[in-house]
Formats: sequence, C-alpha cells, structure tokens
Amino acid sequence: MIDTHKLAITLTLAASLTACAVIPDAPIVEGTPRAEGTPVALDQPVVVGDLVVTPKAIKEDSRCPANARCVWAGRLVVTTRIDGAGWRDTADITLGEMYGTHDRVIKLIDAAPTVMTNGPVQKTDYRLTYAQAL
Repeated sequence: MIDTHKLAITLTLAASLTACAVIPDAPIVEGTPRAEGTPVALDQPVVVGDLVVTPKAIKEDSRCPANARCVWAGRLVVTTRIDGAGWRDTADITLGEMYGTHDRVIKLIDAAPTVMTNGPVQKTDYRLTYAQAL
C-alpha cells in the first residue's frame, strides 16, 4: 500500500529541487572562443576580459568608402551577443563606441575590410575586433 503522506512529501521535494538553477562561474557559449584581440567573423565567439563576445549580424554599415569623399563618416553597427557568468545580453554595438553591461565595458575597436566604392562588403568577409574599454 502507498503511503500518500510520504508520496506527497517526496513529490514536493522533487518539484522544489527541479526549480533550483545552477549559475555557472564562467560564460557558457557554443564553440571555442578565439583568443582576446583576435579579429573574428560573424558567429565566432571571442574572449574579451572575463566575457565571451559573439558578433551575430551586421545591422548597419554606412561607413564612407576609403576611395571616396563623404560629408559624413558613416558608422558600422554590429548586433553582438555578450556572455558573462550566469547571464547573456544582446546589444547593437557601434564601431568606436563603448558599451556597458553588468559592470563591464567593451568596445568594437576595428572592422575589416574597409568599405570601397565598388560594392558592399559581403557578410562572410567581415572581421571584427573587440576589446575591454577602460
């Protein structure tokens, strides 16, 4: 015969244990992150301090071509996933500007190739470099 009191206690205990979350002490990312300072392609993670940063998409590339004269320098905006210990953030980060989250500040410091007048940069050609901003 089943003791319903013991069964109720067991089910309550099991339910409360499944509600517990394990918060990792390091970022959890897909793939092996590249070393800090390494230019990366879209969807390639890179270490930046104690974070792992992954450029996901080019949101805007209106940079002035290197072989043209422009009134405005334009900008490059990259949708970027930022992974920390127990958290994840996604942000649109502009080349040369700082972005802060969870008491950390990062910066997209370089982008290659340079835009030219003969056509747009192909998404597979982008190489992006991130760094900690101090």
